[in-house]
Amino acid sequence: MSIKSDKWIREQSTKHGMIEPFSEKQVNQGCISYGLSSYGYDLRVSDEFKIFTNVNSAIIDPKAFDERSFVNVQGDSIIVPPNSFALARSVEYFRIPRDVLTICVGKSTYARCGIIVNVTPFEPEWEGYVTLEISNTTPLPAKIYANEGLCQILFFQSDEVCETSYADRAGKYQKQQGIVLPKL
Repeated sequence: MSIKSDKWIREQSTKHGMIEPFSEKQVNQGCISYGLSSYGYDLRVSDEFKIFTNVNSAIIDPKAFDERSFVNVQGDSIIVPPNSFALARSVEYFRIPRDVLTICVGKSTYARCGIIVNVTPFEPEWEGYVTLEISNTTPLPAKIYANEGLCQILFFQSDEVCETSYADRAGKYQKQQGIVLPKL
């Protein structure tokens, strides 16, 4: 398995629609950078967010998720409360090749502010908008900017094609369109 370079990512995106919309270079003027980097792609967070709240005293249960656990917010930025959490989605739509697995890591600009981004790997032949998990680990409110970089995707190509892809399994998060909540 090998990590893929900017040249491979550009080719897969322009010829095969792996990332749409695709920014062929790093955009960083007046914003938190996004777009193609040397060995990855910095995705942008959209302007749609779900911020967790304790107003309704709901319990977070992945088997019976209560939508009263969050408030929906749309805007140019959001404030994630101290020691709290928000969900968002990527601006980009991804189509992962059958012989590729991705890993997502946070961007240093946010990490240095105590913001942790968690995204599970994109499995072979997964496609959709990415549901992004954003944690504010600080005792202070934290600002997240829409339509700017949030995390970096690294692409690993296997030397062989997987036997069963995410699409073959009809994965429950396949072709997700918005911020998708936990499913059983």
